[in-house]
Amino acid sequence: MWRMKIQLNGEAYELPEGVETVSHLLDHLQVGERIVVVERNREIVDRKKVSSTRLEEGGILEIVHFIGGGAPC
Repeated sequence: MWRMKIQLNGEAYELPEGVETVSHLLDHLQVGERIVVVERNREIVDRKKVSSTRLEEGGILEIVHFIGGGAPC
């Protein structure tokens, strides 16, 4: 069975069957959509379009995950 291959955060990554959109990928990686920024082929994916933005063979994705922290007040 053929599986789509992408580059994810600088590494080769083979997508599991059924992972076809940025939203599917975030679900697969168990990453919440609200705490990340996704860049697809050097363009930021608008949060409103995460569910409709399709992945493509050879696509380059960067996922930046934000975490809280800092010095206590």
